[in-house]
Amino acid sequence: MKIEDFIADFADQFDDTEASEFTAETNFRDLEEWSSMIGLALLNMCEKSYGVQLTFDELRAAQTVQDLFDKVQSKKG
Repeated sequence: MKIEDFIADFADQFDDTEASEFTAETNFRDLEEWSSMIGLALLNMCEKSYGVQLTFDELRAAQTVQDLFDKVQSKKG
């Protein structure tokens, strides 16, 4: 799994934020569009696209896209 692919999938969960705004260092909670619904979409994306179930606590602990990517990587094995 490459971070670039993860960022593209991550950006797809946002309707109003341009994909070009997302990098590994993006603090997604600071985005105007961030909401609990997008959080649920991200959890769903991780499960469907990467076969990894994250908890709400794990999502809450992540601040950046890289944080979330690292968590998915660690659970993927």
